[in-house]
Amino acid sequence: MTILIESDEHKALREAVASFAKGRSGTADNKTLWREAAKLGYIGVNLPEEYGGGGGGIAELSLVLEELGTAGCPLLMMIVSPAICGTVIARFGTDAQKREWLPALADGSRLMAFGITEPDAGSNSHRITTTARRDEASGDWLLTGRKVFVSGVDIADATLIVGRTEDSRTGSLKPCLFIVPRDAPGFTRRPIDMELQAVEKQFELVLDDVRLPADALVGDEDAGLLQLFAGLNPERIMTAAFAIGMGRYALGKAIAYARERTVWKTPIGAHQAIAHPLAQAHIDLELARLMMQKAAQLYDAGDDAGAGEAANMAKYAAGEACVKAVDQSVHTLGGNGLTREFGLASLITASRVARIAPVSREMILNYVSHQTLGLPKSY
Repeated sequence: MTILIESDEHKALREAVASFAKGRSGTADNKTLWREAAKLGYIGVNLPEEYGGGGGGIAELSLVLEELGTAGCPLLMMIVSPAICGTVIARFGTDAQKREWLPALADGSRLMAFGITEPDAGSNSHRITTTARRDEASGDWLLTGRKVFVSGVDIADATLIVGRTEDSRTGSLKPCLFIVPRDAPGFTRRPIDMELQAVEKQFELVLDDVRLPADALVGDEDAGLLQLFAGLNPERIMTAAFAIGMGRYALGKAIAYARERTVWKTPIGAHQAIAHPLAQAHIDLELARLMMQKAAQLYDAGDDAGAGEAANMAKYAAGEACVKAVDQSVHTLGGNGLTREFGLASLITASRVARIAPVSREMILNYVSHQTLGLPKSY
């Protein structure tokens, strides 16, 4: 049974994170913020206690990211390092992989990036061409391919790469995940020149016969899709948290301004033309949060199929709500909404990210139309 009323423990965690993050917007560099958040147990709250984590789940981790975003200091790599990579290793990694990576991911001393998107394979993971083949003599893996729009590779100790291996029984390619150290020979990166300015940079990766030991493979070679979606569902949920936090941050700025800004002896927030759109934006964010919480609870309960549907819906709803909240907040401030003083203008571009990544809203509508509604596919 999914319960959408927050527990006392979740309320306490939310208050603690909000208190920790208060006043840090624009003042603390992400490296320091990450280290301090990890020290308090926030970064690894979803990872197993036996490996130094908090023993919680994606419900707790998404709550942390939402509150950090609401305070204006979101940590994008939380979506990648503990949520995707940490979850996949915790669920499917070998004992050795868990011992090596989970404590370090939990305490923030190491970071891991995630590489799936390719120049010709975005939402269609079946077109991934990065391949891994066995060196029969040594048992090593050799990876060759390209990845694009990989966040934080420059600050990550390794990247979890989605590749494909040949099924010996059918000859067809199947997805597998590999841990690739940042200094592996043949593993190179090039920054992508993004119009969007963010702390976490985007990179194109080239893997040119990158040699990896046999134990670089995460989990079972025959359980690729299950393992892949074990990371992609948390990614969608955490992206929703990222978007909701950003929307709440922008809305908070607009509400404060609407209370204080006075025209003709009346605060502008008293006028329904200002108040009602802000109220609508708040409602949309709250509805998106409910779906995010549902998705997180389903995932943490082990319902991967149910979580997949809810995670896609949560990501869609949060992306739309975030864009509307940011747009209305900037509009509420008028010209001030475009100044550095209020810090909203940059969100006009940033808010679009949740509509695009990690999967476009159009692909989510495709998913819902044929998976949920049973309508025929157009592709």
